[in-house]
Amino acid sequence: MSNYKLTIQYDGTEYSGWQIQDNSNSVQAAISDAINILADDNINLIGSGRTDSSVHALGQVANFKSDKLLNSRKFLHSINSILPYDISIINFEVVDENFHSRFDAKVRSYVYVISKIKSPFYFKYSLFRKELNINLLNEIAIEFSGKHDYTSFCKKNTDVKNKICNIGSAKWKEYKNFYLFFISADRFLHGMVRTIVGTMIKLEKNPDAKDIIKSIFNAKDREAAGESAAAKGLFLHKVKY
Repeated sequence: MSNYKLTIQYDGTEYSGWQIQDNSNSVQAAISDAINILADDNINLIGSGRTDSSVHALGQVANFKSDKLLNSRKFLHSINSILPYDISIINFEVVDENFHSRFDAKVRSYVYVISKIKSPFYFKYSLFRKELNINLLNEIAIEFSGKHDYTSFCKKNTDVKNKICNIGSAKWKEYKNFYLFFISADRFLHGMVRTIVGTMIKLEKNPDAKDIIKSIFNAKDREAAGESAAAKGLFLHKVKY
C-alpha cells in the first residue's frame, strides 16, 4: 500500500471549512471525491488540521493511502482538471508509509491579511482597515509568545482535552497596501487566530493593552476576548514537518 502526500491551495469562500460535515460543502469532501474517481478507491483523506468556514489555504497538507499505484505527474494533472476552480493540488508525492499529515506536523503557520485600501479585488481575501499602528500591535503580539492556555481565545464548543498552545512566532508586518499578521504554533484551536487578531485590533490604541491581554488569558473565558476578525482574511500559510 502506498502513502500519498498532497499540498493544497484553496479559496475557502464557498466552503464550510476543511472537514467533511453533514449537509455542507467541505474542501475535504471535494478532494476525496476527486481522488476516489481517479484511483477507483474509497480513500481516507487526512488533513494537517481543520480550517474554519471561509478560511483559505496556501499550503494545506493532506495524505491518503491506497493499493493503487498512481503516477504523480499524471495524477496531479488529472485531479486538477476535476477539482473546482477554487481548489488546487500544487504538489503530489509518495511518502513513507508511516507519514501522517496531522500527527507528524511540527509547526503550523497562518497569515491574516488586512488591506489599507478599499478595493473590489481585495474584498474577498482581506479585512479593510485604513490605518493600524504596527509598532503597537507588535508590542501586544509579544504577549502571545510561548505556552499559554487559550481558553479565552477559542470557540466555546472546542472539544479538546487541553487548550494549551505553544506560539513560536507572532508578528505584524507592513507592506505597500497591506498589514499582514504572521503566527506560528505547534497547534491552533477552533477560531483561535481570528480571535487573537480581533482582540489585538480592538486594543491597538489602548495604553493598557498588554495588561489586558494577560487578564484575558487568566479569565479563561471567551467573553473576555474581543470579537473574531472576519474569516475571509485568514490563510493557512504552511505546515512544517
